[in-house]
Amino acid sequence: MEQNTSFINEQEVASILENNKKPDPSKVKEVLAKASEMKGLNLSDVAVLTGISDPLQLHELFETANKIKETIYGKRLVIFAPLYISNLCANECVYCAFRAKNKDIVRRALNQEEIKRETKILIDQGHKRVLLVAGESYPKQGFQYVLDSIASVYDVKTDKGEIRRVNANIAPLSTDEFKQLKAAKIGTYQIFQETYHRETYSKVHLGGKKRDYNWRVSSLHRAMEAGIDDVGIGVLFGLFDYRFEILAMIQHIRELEQVFGVGPHTISVPRLEPATGSDIASHPPFAVSDIDFRKIVAILRLAVPYTGIIMSTRETAQMRRDTFALGVSQISAGSRTNPGGYEENIDDEPSAQFCLGDHRLLDEVIRDVASMGYVPSFCTGCYRLGRTGADFMDMAKPGDIKAHCNPNAVSTFMEYLIDYASPETRTIGEELIEETIASMEGVAQQRAIKLVEKVKQGKHDMYC
Repeated sequence: MEQNTSFINEQEVASILENNKKPDPSKVKEVLAKASEMKGLNLSDVAVLTGISDPLQLHELFETANKIKETIYGKRLVIFAPLYISNLCANECVYCAFRAKNKDIVRRALNQEEIKRETKILIDQGHKRVLLVAGESYPKQGFQYVLDSIASVYDVKTDKGEIRRVNANIAPLSTDEFKQLKAAKIGTYQIFQETYHRETYSKVHLGGKKRDYNWRVSSLHRAMEAGIDDVGIGVLFGLFDYRFEILAMIQHIRELEQVFGVGPHTISVPRLEPATGSDIASHPPFAVSDIDFRKIVAILRLAVPYTGIIMSTRETAQMRRDTFALGVSQISAGSRTNPGGYEENIDDEPSAQFCLGDHRLLDEVIRDVASMGYVPSFCTGCYRLGRTGADFMDMAKPGDIKAHCNPNAVSTFMEYLIDYASPETRTIGEELIEETIASMEGVAQQRAIKLVEKVKQGKHDMYC
């Protein structure tokens, strides 16, 4: 039975935006004060914040976002890498290099041995979690190819480690297929609507199953019905007015909260970037400026305070740095967006999905992040202890989750420093761990000291 998708109400969004396009300063202050309570915002509140342009108000918005981010997540930044297994695709998305009719890219689907080699390279760099990505068409094995690929990633073990959690960004599935995906032990299922504006959606999706707006927007319902309680959501900013996209995405989030009792585990905020064979990717119809992009991140942190916000290597190193303080809590590092890209050590060849903004290696990113006072976290403890979905949120909202996340962050960071870091990165990192533990209190500090000491003794995968 087809899912009802009326929860995306374009008329409501347009009306709310029109009524709040020039918000009164007193109203802005009222909304920011409400946001500081960390209970989320309604559509009208969010619309007020999208109308901010005054530099002083922007400063207040950014300051509020920083306080909320620090209160909930502290100085942790979760680290992951995408693992592209295939760029085969049956869709015709005008903004994407993987689109079916694009003859300018080299098509490739990795076999299982190649996937294992890519995985080993990521492990040898220090990664513990990956986001498995595939174009929306598979080799002759069909969906089983994805399941086999996940198993291959988990199968790879080295002297120093393994991938402890695989998340997945793949085409929408049926409920039964989502059950199989859950059985494969994925962490988060991630999918982007790209644009919630139906007319624009039709214009940029010209063929393939992705052209079906309703099938895609209802995919997270099917995933959660199948028992996948950690899901990731996102918009490709630049296809339509970002103000509309934010409010429509909030509608989607509130729908999930109403039906399932919990919203998305993560929100991704990609901007259109140049892609081989795509004119629109190089000339976004609704280009988002850097200041508006920062505003988007800050507004989302205020609107859905307990949801993780992901920043990919689409953005430059400087933009990524700027958004850490505005709400970003997860980042990819050392990324390649083409199948086989890690083994070939190529990040901008004709089989890549889009151009990267941050080309640095993982160790460089870790050193930079740590020098700013942020603790890189490779933790996957929550997935393995069942702290997902509503259970995670129940601990996050009163702040209890920090008693686990902060010790786990320094433990996994110490493991990285001992096993993989360059001497310079290790020096900076160890100093940061000492400072971070000293700033902790009570049970969190006690846990952190014990976990880090065990890692120093040569033990791996210590978490609480």
